[in-house]
Amino acid sequence: MIQYTLEILIDLPRDKVCELFVDPNNLYFWQPGLLSIEPLDGGTNQPGEKTRLLYLHGKREVEMIETLKVFSPPKEFTATFEAKGMWMEVENHFQKTGPNQTKWISNNKAQTSGFMMKVIGLLMPGCFKKQSFLYMEYFKAFSEDGADVREK
Repeated sequence: MIQYTLEILIDLPRDKVCELFVDPNNLYFWQPGLLSIEPLDGGTNQPGEKTRLLYLHGKREVEMIETLKVFSPPKEFTATFEAKGMWMEVENHFQKTGPNQTKWISNNKAQTSGFMMKVIGLLMPGCFKKQSFLYMEYFKAFSEDGADVREK
C-alpha cells in the first residue's frame, strides 16, 4: 500500500474553501479530463453514497466510483475512489490558519491491482503523490483566482 500526506495553503477563509470543495459542479474547474459526474444514489452527502466519475486520460475514458465515507466539512471529508486496477482513500481536513487562510491536509492511501498497475505502483510510487499534489494546486488556483484547468 502506498501512503502519503500532503498539505497546501489556500488564501481564502476556511468556510469559503469548504463551500467550493464540496460543490461537485466545481470539480470540472480543477480536475483535468473530468467528463461527467453521475450520482448513483441520493446525493444527500451521507456515508455510503456513490458517484460515478468519468475522466478522459489521453485517448481513453476511465470510470471511477467515488464512495463517501465521512462528510463533515471542515473537520473531515473522506472518500474512496475505485477504478480498474486502482483503489484510493483520500481523507481531507481543512484547518483555519488565519482569517483569510486555510491549510488543506490530505491523507492518502492507494492500492493497485493487475500487472501493469502493480508495476507502476512498485516502480513509480511517487507518481500518485505527484498527481495528488497537482490536483491540490489546481484547486488552489481555482479557488483563489478562478483558474479553470479546461482552459490549459
